[in-house]
Amino acid sequence: MRITSGRREDDFEINVIPLIDVMLTLLMFFVMTTTFVQHSSMKVTLPEASVTEQSRDEQNLTLMIDAEGRFYIDNNEVLNPGIDTLKAAILRVAGDDRTRPVILRADANSRHQAVITAMDALGQLGFDRLSLATTPTKSDAGK
Repeated sequence: MRITSGRREDDFEINVIPLIDVMLTLLMFFVMTTTFVQHSSMKVTLPEASVTEQSRDEQNLTLMIDAEGRFYIDNNEVLNPGIDTLKAAILRVAGDDRTRPVILRADANSRHQAVITAMDALGQLGFDRLSLATTPTKSDAGK
C-alpha cells in the first residue's frame, strides 16, 4: 500500500514574485518619465495669441492677475493691490534671484493698469526675463 500526501506530483505553482517585480519596475519607469503639467488653482481666461515654443527647463515665478485686478504670486494672493506691497511679496517669494524667469498670467478681462503695475514692479526690482502667458488662437489650435 502506498501512502501519499494530499498533493499530486503533477501539480505546479506559479511563482508571482518575479511578475510583481517586473510590474513595479514598469510602474516606477512610467511615473519617473511622465511630465507633469502645472495646473493653477485659480482659473484665468488668458488672451489669445499665435503659438510660440517656450523652454520649461527653469523654475519660473508665476504672477497672476484675475479679472478684478487682484494679484497672485505662485497661487498666493497679495492682499493690498499697491505696488509697494506687490514688490514686497515678489521679493519674499523670489529672494535675491533676479535672473529667474517670470510668467505673467493676466486674465483677458483684467484692467490694463493692473498689468502695467505688475510689469512696473518687476522692472523696479530688476527682473528682465518676463513672459506673458496666452492661449493659442482658434486658427493656430487646428495646426
